[in-house]
Amino acid sequence: MEPFGSGEAPAKKGFDYRFIRRYVGPVRAVIFDWAGTVVDCGVFGPTEGFKELFEEEGVPISDHEAREPMGVHKKVHIEKILSMNGVKERWRAKKGTVPTFQDVDRIYEKFIPKNVESIARQSHVIHGVPQLLGRLRSEFGVKIGSCTGYTHPIMNNLKVKQGPIPPIMVKAEAEGFKPDAIVMSDEVPEGRPKPYMIYLNALRLQVQPMEAIIKVDDTTEGIKEGLAAGCWTVGIAKTGNYVAASEEDLEKIDSRELNQRLERAYGILYGAGAHFVIDSVLDLPRVIRDINERLSHGDRP
Repeated sequence: MEPFGSGEAPAKKGFDYRFIRRYVGPVRAVIFDWAGTVVDCGVFGPTEGFKELFEEEGVPISDHEAREPMGVHKKVHIEKILSMNGVKERWRAKKGTVPTFQDVDRIYEKFIPKNVESIARQSHVIHGVPQLLGRLRSEFGVKIGSCTGYTHPIMNNLKVKQGPIPPIMVKAEAEGFKPDAIVMSDEVPEGRPKPYMIYLNALRLQVQPMEAIIKVDDTTEGIKEGLAAGCWTVGIAKTGNYVAASEEDLEKIDSRELNQRLERAYGILYGAGAHFVIDSVLDLPRVIRDINERLSHGDRP
C-alpha cells in the first residue's frame, strides 16, 4: 500500500475547474469627498487657514505648501507641512530648532477654533451638485455617501455654533447637498489614504461589494483611499485643489492658464491611480454608465 499523500490524486469528475464569483451588477453607491468635490470650489477654506496659522508662527508658507497634503486629517496635514524641507529650514532659522510633535499638537489646537469659521464661510455647495444628486438617485438608483478630512468640531462648527455662520453640514443641506451617510476623519483609527472611512460609509449605507462603489475625490490621498478600499476611483480636476480656483475665478481666468492648470490636475490625479478623471462631478453620469458596462462583463477596479 502506498503511503498517504504519495502519487497523483485521482481525477474527480466535476472538479476540473474552479469558478470565481464576480459581481456583474450595477454601481450601488457613490462616496463623495467634501471640499473641492461638492463644496468649497478651489478648496480655499483650509488653505487660507493653514497659511494664516504659519504666518502667526513667523514661518510663512506658500499656497503650494499649504495645499500639497490636502485630503488627510488636518493634524496629519500640519505634520506633513512641517516635514517639508523648505518649511523645516525656515522654521529652524526662525525658532532655532526643528519642529517637533509638540509643535504639531499646538498648531492643531489653534487650527480648529481659528479656522472653523473661515472653512464654514467658504463651504458653499458647488453649482449643479444638488441636481446631480437627484439624478444619480433617480436614474441610477445609487446611495450617496461622503467622507472628509475634517473632524467633528470642524463639520459641526462647535466653536461658533451660536454665531452667524451655521454648521457646515447644516449649511450644505440647506444648499441642497444631503448625502445618505457622512464619515469624518476622527471617526476611524486612521484617515486617508487608509480605506477606513469608505468601509464605514459602506456599513452605514449597507452597500457591498466594494467594486459596486465609486469614490469621488479631488486629491491624491482620496484617490489612494478608494484604491485601498477596492473601489472605482474618479478624480475631480476643475473644482478641486490642484486647479485652485473659485467658481467666480473659473469664469474670469484666461483659457490658456485654465488649460495648463487642468492638464496639471489631470496628470496628478491619474498619477495617483485614478480610474477616471473628470472636470467636475457634473460629468459623473457618463462615468457611471461606463463602469456599469464594465461591471456587466465582470470587470473589477
